Amino acid sequence: MFSFELKHKSKGTRGRVGKITTTHGTIDTPAFMPVGTQGTVKSLTPEDLLDLGTQIVLANTYHLFLRPGHKRIQELGGLHRFMHWDGPILTDSGGYQIFSLADLRRRFTEEGVEFQSHINGGQHHFLTPALAIEIQEALGSDIMMVLDECTPYPAEESIARKSMELSLKWAARCLAARRSQNALFGIVQGGMHADLRREYIDRIQAHDFDGLGIGGLSVGEPTNLMYEMVGVCTELITEDKPRYLMGVGTPENILECIDLGIDLFDCVMPTRHGRHGSLFTSKGNINIDNSSFADDQDPIDEDCRCYTCQNYSRAYLHHLVLAREMLGPRLGTLHNLHFYLDLISRASLALKEDRYSEFKQNFLSRRKESVC
Repeated sequence: MFSFELKHKSKGTRGRVGKITTTHGTIDTPAFMPVGTQGTVKSLTPEDLLDLGTQIVLANTYHLFLRPGHKRIQELGGLHRFMHWDGPILTDSGGYQIFSLADLRRRFTEEGVEFQSHINGGQHHFLTPALAIEIQEALGSDIMMVLDECTPYPAEESIARKSMELSLKWAARCLAARRSQNALFGIVQGGMHADLRREYIDRIQAHDFDGLGIGGLSVGEPTNLMYEMVGVCTELITEDKPRYLMGVGTPENILECIDLGIDLFDCVMPTRHGRHGSLFTSKGNINIDNSSFADDQDPIDEDCRCYTCQNYSRAYLHHLVLAREMLGPRLGTLHNLHFYLDLISRASLALKEDRYSEFKQNFLSRRKESVC
């Protein structure tokens, strides 16, 4: 059931409009995936996500493998039924945890990675490419990702090449382990070395993946270098496959990378920031716990049509955050996700109408006006 249709290549940009078809529905691209690491977007229900215009959510293989376990989820009807989400789901393979949970690694070989559980330190788990696919097939995700190693930054070319070769081997083993019809995306690595990225893409496109993720970015490198690497990748990835930029990023990052030809995004930023009172607005970000908002009767963003902005003041959000009331993180998350999803929707319209450069410039200019 998986397919990708390129519907429009916008003038004056590499940006494009497309449609991904999966068993659980279609996704108009460009698209942003809210992160539901453990089978939930924190503080929100699936109905909330639908009301916000969410088309696809992301869940994490490694975390669901540890708790409650992929076999248990499979026995309970699969992840869609388990989390009451009927739309498409993409699952990350656990490869990023090799990078982010490096302190818990106990063994790292060409066969896989042994982790000490962050839930129960006495338990050890050995994650291999075949197991990563087994877990994702048990979950029933619409789009699975290969297991890879996220190359740290900085990494000299010899280290990046060694990491790249390992990821290529794991990608081939993931493809060989697939038993279902679930879509499987490869992941482009190569660190911050353009020649390695080009070589990686040439070699991985010899395999029959349904799409390609671009990994190993937003790991501490300068923003301009990230854009350079994205541009290197999108220039070479064939047009008939969706391009997924993993773990990026700010609204500015997203608009720049749409301009470079990216179709799919995910990032914890809108939800994590929303839970902690850092809120996105059309004129910059605000920290709602700032005392200047204690008597402010305005909405978070006067241009926003989200549920939070239509019903609550900055003063009330300020009170909720200081009082540590559960409603505060929920309202902040609703607003921030609306901000991201609405931005993507407006960017898509601008692409269709061949006015993307003007749209991007206007947005970026306004965002620079005020940061509180």
